[in-house]
Amino acid sequence: MKKTLAILRHPWVGAALWVGGLMVPLVLNQTWVFIASLFAVYAIVALSQDIVLGRAGMFDMGHAVYFGVGAYVTAILNTQFNWPVFATWPLAVVAAALVGAVLAAPIAKLRGDYLLVATIGFNAIFILALNNNVAGMTGGADGIFGIGVPSLFGWEIGSQNAQFWLDWLAFAAVLLVIRNLDRSHLGRTLYYIKHDQLAATTMGVDARAYRVLAFALGAALAGFGGTLFATLMAAVSPGAFVFTESVTLFAIVLVGGQGSIPGVLLGTALMFVVPQAFRGFAQYRYFVFGIAMIVVMVLRPQGIWPRSQGKELQQ
Repeated sequence: MKKTLAILRHPWVGAALWVGGLMVPLVLNQTWVFIASLFAVYAIVALSQDIVLGRAGMFDMGHAVYFGVGAYVTAILNTQFNWPVFATWPLAVVAAALVGAVLAAPIAKLRGDYLLVATIGFNAIFILALNNNVAGMTGGADGIFGIGVPSLFGWEIGSQNAQFWLDWLAFAAVLLVIRNLDRSHLGRTLYYIKHDQLAATTMGVDARAYRVLAFALGAALAGFGGTLFATLMAAVSPGAFVFTESVTLFAIVLVGGQGSIPGVLLGTALMFVVPQAFRGFAQYRYFVFGIAMIVVMVLRPQGIWPRSQGKELQQ
């Protein structure tokens, strides 16, 4: 098993799988092209959750908030202020990062169950605000419709295939960001804080500041995923960012493997792609995933595809 995972972790294998994914529009119908686009979006958001949970070790059960902030910023700026979709991306990412930092600042010292409960509260407040049509701009329970298609130098990315290429290129960019994070001083510091905060603090590391930074970075990438989601769906509503979505993202990281890029991608595929192959049973996906989570936590608590131990120390 370990040898198999070691082979699959090779960069060339990952590159081959990503290139294989790019072939989807050439070999499958438009339904599967849409599913592949949705996978790329949710993989980005799941990877952003893994920054907070898998790398910083913080129990964040409100991650759908940042996903929603990014989506709603794009939707509002595009439909109500006529901003081009691409022009909304930077502001959506910055807005999500600021929300993440502001929410994390007062709770950064909390750990375990206390942090978990606090983040659940954030998700509840966010959905309540959306349903009450904040400043008359969020559309209430109905959400916002009619989000335009992105365009670049006069070329509209309006077809399903074009949207697929956009989402997968964004997906590739986020994968590079995560890989570089793991090899950076920030990534190694987060690893040390997660595994021995007392020792890290003794060495002069400001654990609270790094935890807030991890929240902000994770929120920024989740907001980026939100902009892609809004563009793909051409609409947003509170139902897409409810508490169950935060639970799903949390579970994906735990089941796939904390801090493991391939593990998180595998968890995303199990949660969002496999149910599409068994659509008649899609309504039971949370039940099946719950059972799978229990089995994995009992038999393989580190996740299906865990991160290599000591990898960070060797970089």
